Amino acid sequence: MTRMTIQAEALMTALTGAGRAGQEIALLDVREEGVFGRRHILTAVNLPLSRLELRIRDLVPRRGTPLVLCDGGEGLAERALAVVQEAGYRSCSVLAGGIESWAAAGFMFYSGVDVPSKVFGEVVEQRFDTPSITAEALQAKIESGEDLVILDSRPLEEFRDMSIPGAIDTPGAELVYRARDLAPNPETLVVVNCAGRTRSIIGCQSLINAGLPNPVVALRNGTMGWHLAGFTLDSGSERRFGPASASALDWSRAAARQVATRFGVEFIDHGTLDRWRDESGSRTLYVLDVRQAGEYEAGHLPGARPAPGGQLVQSTDQYVAVRGARIVLVDDTLVRATMTASWLRQAAYPNVFVLEEGSPAAGLVRGPHRPEILGAHDRSADTITAAALHDAGDQVVTIDLADSLAYRAGHIPGARWAMRARLEEALGRLPPSARYVLTSPDGALAGLAARDLSRLTPVRVSLLEGGTAAWKAAGLGPA
Repeated sequence: MTRMTIQAEALMTALTGAGRAGQEIALLDVREEGVFGRRHILTAVNLPLSRLELRIRDLVPRRGTPLVLCDGGEGLAERALAVVQEAGYRSCSVLAGGIESWAAAGFMFYSGVDVPSKVFGEVVEQRFDTPSITAEALQAKIESGEDLVILDSRPLEEFRDMSIPGAIDTPGAELVYRARDLAPNPETLVVVNCAGRTRSIIGCQSLINAGLPNPVVALRNGTMGWHLAGFTLDSGSERRFGPASASALDWSRAAARQVATRFGVEFIDHGTLDRWRDESGSRTLYVLDVRQAGEYEAGHLPGARPAPGGQLVQSTDQYVAVRGARIVLVDDTLVRATMTASWLRQAAYPNVFVLEEGSPAAGLVRGPHRPEILGAHDRSADTITAAALHDAGDQVVTIDLADSLAYRAGHIPGARWAMRARLEEALGRLPPSARYVLTSPDGALAGLAARDLSRLTPVRVSLLEGGTAAWKAAGLGPA
C-alpha cells in the first residue's frame, strides 16, 4: 500500500479551505477515545482503529474524499491507512509525525469530547445572552409552587439514567415542536436542562429564537449542577411528550419559518436531492433524518441515516466527518429540520439544507439503520450460542471488546476486557485455554476482531452469536 504523508502546515491550510468551491477533507484521529479526549486537534473526528470498519462508511461515505489519518506517533495511523486503502479509499494520507507535529508547528490542542459543539454552545450563550437559572433558585421556585415546567433536552436513554424530579423528556429538536403543548399558558416558566451546559443553552435559545411567549431559562450546569447542589435525581423515569396537537404544529411551523428567514436556512426539493445523489461520487452527501428513532424506523428515505436533531447539534462529529460536504436534513414536519439547520449554519456548516417536502408517503424504508461494515467477518466463522457459552463455564475464556465504560457497566461473568487494537498485548494476560470466545455489544466488532486474533494464536477462536445483547436477552446472568 502506498504511504503518503501530509505536513501539519498543509493540513491546516486544507482544513481552513474546506467548503470553498466544493473542497472537502476528513481528518480522523484513530486513537482510542480516552487518549483522544486528553489532547487532540479541534476539528479531528475520533474514530478508533479498533472500530474503524464499523463506522467509516457512515462518517466518510465517498471513497474519493481527501482523508487524513492521525495518531500520537505510535503507528496506529499507518495501520488504519492499510485498512482504508484496501477498502478503496483513494486519496489518503497520514499526518507526518502524528499530532506532536501539530504542536511543533505552533497550532493548538484541545481536550475533551464534542469540543467544537461545546465551544459553540458557549459562543451562543455569550452572543445571545441566554438566560439561565441555578439549581438552588429552581428548587426554591419548585418549593414555592411556582408555575413552571422542566424540559430535559437529552435523548430518552440519558433521561432514564438520571433526571430532575418532574422533568419531561423533550430532546433538543423536539422543543419548538412540542413547547406549546407542554406549556400552553404563556405565564408558565420553561426551564430547559441537559446533563451539563451545551444542550441546555441551545435548547433554551431555540425556544427564544422561535418566539415562544413564555419566559425561558437554561438550568445552569444541568443535572450535574442539580446533583452537586445536593438535590435528588430520579432514575428510570419515562415521563415524555405526547403526540403534538394541531395547534402546536401550526405554531411551531410558523415559528420555524421565521427562524429560517432570520438565519438563512435554505430549502431544496426532491429533484435537487436526486441530482445531488447522482453527484455523490464527486461530492460528499449526507442525508440525515432528524426525527426520533421510532419515527425513523417506521419509515425513512432510502439512504437516510438517523441523526436526532438535538444530538446532531451537540455531537456533529458523530455524524459528519467530511468538512465541506453537503448535508440535507429530513423531517416530515420541517420544524425539527429547520431548527437544527439554523444551528448548524451558525456553527460554520454552510452547506446545510432542509428537504422542503419532507418524507413522501411512498417509497420509504422501514427498520433501523444498518451501517455498511468494511470487511465484515466470514459468515462461516466458528460461533457459539449464549446457552452453550454459559454451559462451557471456565472451559473457555471470554473476551469482551466493548468500550471500557460499557464493560464496567455490565459484562458476562468472567469475561476479560480487551481492546481490538491491542489484542496481541491482551493475549499475554489471558489464562491458558483451548478456546477463546469473542463478544461485543452486538457482535459486529467481535466478528472483525476474530480475524485478527486468529492470526495471533493457534487457540480456537469463536464468536458469541448475537454478541453480549444475546446473552442479556437469554437472561443468563449479569451482563
